[in-house]
Amino acid sequence: MKRTRRFKRVASSKPNKPISTTTDSGHDSDTLTSRRSKSMTIRSSSPEPKINSVPNSVPSFDKVTIMPPQFFQVDALDLAPRLLGKLLRRDDVVLQITEVEAYRPNDSACHGRFGVTARTAPVFGKGGHAYVYLCYGLHTMLNVVADKEGVGAAVLVRSCAPVSGLKTIQQRRGQITEKPVLLTGPGKVGQALGISTDWSNHPLYTPDINGFCTGGLELLDGPEPEKILIGPRVGIEYALPEHANALWRFAVADTPWISAPKNTLRPP
Repeated sequence: MKRTRRFKRVASSKPNKPISTTTDSGHDSDTLTSRRSKSMTIRSSSPEPKINSVPNSVPSFDKVTIMPPQFFQVDALDLAPRLLGKLLRRDDVVLQITEVEAYRPNDSACHGRFGVTARTAPVFGKGGHAYVYLCYGLHTMLNVVADKEGVGAAVLVRSCAPVSGLKTIQQRRGQITEKPVLLTGPGKVGQALGISTDWSNHPLYTPDINGFCTGGLELLDGPEPEKILIGPRVGIEYALPEHANALWRFAVADTPWISAPKNTLRPP
């Protein structure tokens, strides 16, 4: 982002309106829950996508930058709003991130609270890797690991808007629609990308090997949203009050590509 927005680390003493539980929730009952290199650019031909519309044709980009490792190696609460507007790319599918949630160290809603296990080890890796887990054994949840190695923090990608590969997205989702229901929910995002838990610990920055891009799942630069919304995270009623009420959910304003509940989101 052009300038870093700072957000309170915990919620104010005045509790927020209760949030509803959903089987497509964040670091929930299945529960959840970083180095400097040159950016890579991929040249192509057409303008950046708009955040709140479904393109009628597959766009290309005048200049697409793969975000470098250092972009991710900051506090999850700083990384989360910076991810809004960025692009996730796998194969012909490109999604624009419209909603995220931050999960931090010593956060009673973060998978990192369990310590390093076979499943949570990626959360403690260097920022810039994926942490993928199954919610209720059904929903594949994509998280972007934040901060430095050993910290234990990540940002859950809650919703996206389609940019390209709409037919592939619809096929993977089993829904022939262009409505926001296609991608408004973290399990839907994972399904649209066609990823599984095998992608956990995959680097989202792609190293430049002899000038070629490798990796298969990447985070690309995208337009910064003009306005954002903040609110409490979803589906973490089990967390301590100061964490359940913390305003660590971030969304692009003025777009339909946001998951429910929407009435708990407000301008910062």
